[in-house]
Amino acid sequence: MGEQPLSDQTVASLYRVSFQIEEIQVTPWEREVLRELALRVRELAELPEQEEKRKLWYSINALERVRPVIFCDPENGWNEIITPQDIQCKGRLARSWEMALRKEIFWGESMGDDKVIEPYFDVPYVYQETGWGLEEKIIKTDAKGSYRWEPPLKSYQDMDKLRFPEIHIDHEASERLLELAQEIFGDLLMVRRKTTWWWTLGMTWTLINLRGLEQVMTDMYDHPKELHQLMSFLRDGHLAKLDFLEKNNLLSLNNDGTYVGSGGFGYTHELPQLDFDGVHVRTIDMWGFAESQETCYVSPQMFEEFIFPYQYPILERFGLNCYGCCEPLHPRWHVVKRFPKLRRISVSPWADLTKMAEYLGTDYIYSMKPSPTDLAVPQIDEDYLRKKLRKALEITKGCRVEVIMKDNHTIGNNPQNVIRWCRIAKEEAERIASRG
Repeated sequence: MGEQPLSDQTVASLYRVSFQIEEIQVTPWEREVLRELALRVRELAELPEQEEKRKLWYSINALERVRPVIFCDPENGWNEIITPQDIQCKGRLARSWEMALRKEIFWGESMGDDKVIEPYFDVPYVYQETGWGLEEKIIKTDAKGSYRWEPPLKSYQDMDKLRFPEIHIDHEASERLLELAQEIFGDLLMVRRKTTWWWTLGMTWTLINLRGLEQVMTDMYDHPKELHQLMSFLRDGHLAKLDFLEKNNLLSLNNDGTYVGSGGFGYTHELPQLDFDGVHVRTIDMWGFAESQETCYVSPQMFEEFIFPYQYPILERFGLNCYGCCEPLHPRWHVVKRFPKLRRISVSPWADLTKMAEYLGTDYIYSMKPSPTDLAVPQIDEDYLRKKLRKALEITKGCRVEVIMKDNHTIGNNPQNVIRWCRIAKEEAERIASRG
């Protein structure tokens, strides 16, 4: 039916999806479509295999010795698995909910990875977050293509124009959204109020948007004092946001099937803290996450001076932490390892797998990120992928490993690519585990 484009399905973008109050409506026909899908999600969630997969995640997060855990989130590849023509609903809200439910069904019926299908339907607050006082100008010619931006902080003399972002919740729209979800799904799935307020707390994404990538690198030499001042401002702004969320009881636990870090799930018995009152979630009760992909070409010394001390007090507030995304961490591991309460470490396609295996050992989760480009073709090379995964798993056989396929912008318009990748990855994980 409706064929309007679906939204960006990257994790870093989905948390920003919001709706105007006039969009919070579902037609009777859309309601029936959504309920049918929700019923199938509940059926999948009740299968005994879900508990087995759940135990795997609890074990890997506790650093216990289990077979490597496999997870695939094809991100924008989802738009090639569940196409606009597949979505039956027409309203923007209903289409968004339909997409979310169809993803769960594909994960449960076809994907073949270790993602647990849970009987929940999470509904966020409807809110707007103001910017930092200065906004970059995005220039693009195609919605799916590359773009460039004009950073607004062209001179440090303009720093007085910066402001801490503020969160403004539309309580009427938020209640309407929650009530609508409960009306449609309440007898089929557990509807929960759960908002993802950030993707990363690393700050360098914001830094680069404000100042520009090359400019920040030269600032480390030409304007170090001013760059430190800017990083201090960004740190304090992020801490103020956490204070606001905590004070107003807007946070949610992520010690369950919540996606945490740059891949993996939060299942753990170590959170929340023992003094958690069961109602008021604090950052110390949660997983935290930071990364600094934008500074991957910066020396370890520069990272240590300009990034590390500002990320530290943010991560210090959390009970467990994930660190890293696409940046190779092996050159700066001696700095990164000093962050507090580290548990999940991203090992990107550009990292030295052997060095990271030596560094992480059994003390951290080795969150392996195979290259998504291997799936961006009409037909994957299965022999090549198997050899590549086998070699990587041989290198990491003494570690606590999860294998995360993500960051896909295309899967070659072939859903079988992710299905076959998961099957190969699972077979190789079981193979390495059977060897003890």
